[in-house]
Amino acid sequence: MLINSFLIYVIICFVSFIGYVLRVLSRSGAIMAAAVGISIYIGFELKGLLLLGMFFGTSTFFSQYKKVKKKLVEEKVAKHDQRDHIQVAANGGVAALSALLFFSFESHVFLMMFAVSLAAANADTWASEIGVLSKKKPVFILTFKQVDPGTSGAISILGTAASIGGSLIIAATAFYAFPELSIIECLFISMFGFLGNLIDTFLGATIQLRYRCSVCFLQTEKEQHCGIPTLYEKGWNYCNNDAVNLLSVMFATILGGIFFILCKATG
Repeated sequence: MLINSFLIYVIICFVSFIGYVLRVLSRSGAIMAAAVGISIYIGFELKGLLLLGMFFGTSTFFSQYKKVKKKLVEEKVAKHDQRDHIQVAANGGVAALSALLFFSFESHVFLMMFAVSLAAANADTWASEIGVLSKKKPVFILTFKQVDPGTSGAISILGTAASIGGSLIIAATAFYAFPELSIIECLFISMFGFLGNLIDTFLGATIQLRYRCSVCFLQTEKEQHCGIPTLYEKGWNYCNNDAVNLLSVMFATILGGIFFILCKATG
């Protein structure tokens, strides 16, 4: 058993290294991905890695899908082609913590929270990567006025549908991997995963940092544009896209855990 576990750890590290070689992950991102993968394996063994693989695989695919058409959006957002340790932690850190808590206490609620965290991360990723390809301009969630694709706090029909799909596929994978999960529980996982995307959109519209380029006047998440530092426009200090991602996953996971506990308490 010990030898088998060691082999899995080696494989996790190797896959993370391949992500670095393929420039999907930065060096720090590969190290963090290995740490997340090992933590999830400790808590849920191969079943947990199946969910993680579904998230990582599909999110990577859609981030590369029709990349040429996303060039204009990339001028607005602060993310890079390679995920660094902060981005990996923002999307997978809550899942890793839930797995370690399950390993320590073996409570069913931590399994639910683990699945919700990945459903929320996947819902947000699918919404962002697919939604920007919509032929119609998205609308701002607070005013419902049309804005440019890639604007924080924007929603579209395509992005919303993608978000639901991203959450559902994690819930369906969880139902397949964990026989102890009921269909109703998996529907709740999907529901709170989608809720995580809504929270992300709301936080993006209200507290996420935004800057303005003084040369081309583009609103952007980047601290530099057109070769010069951008000007602060709105948002909380340090509350960039990664912070919003982490907060939305945390809120959705905690709310899902509380909801599950209350349901159990009331029978």
